[in-house]
Amino acid sequence: MRIEYNKLIRDRIPEIIARDGKTYETEVMGLEEYQQALLTKLVEEAQEAAAAKPGKLMTELADLMEVIQATMQAFEILPEEVQSIQQDRKTNRGGFGKRLKLIWVENY
Repeated sequence: MRIEYNKLIRDRIPEIIARDGKTYETEVMGLEEYQQALLTKLVEEAQEAAAAKPGKLMTELADLMEVIQATMQAFEILPEEVQSIQQDRKTNRGGFGKRLKLIWVENY
């Protein structure tokens, strides 16, 4: 039975599929399609991390970080630039250490 995926996969997945004695088809995406696939994968991995049980959270966060790194590389974004913006936002807006939940805001 053939299962259609049509999604971005890790580089060694074809090797793993072949080792299991299965056949498959892959293709190399162009840059724009690859960038879009990475953005889609970011959402997928974030959802998996959000739904993960405590014992799987580290694995899901590692997958998310891998996709973040690949996305930065594909869009030619330097990690230092992201870290600088992250620090600026933390300085100006704060982090999440206080565990605050906004309940309501009233407009006058």
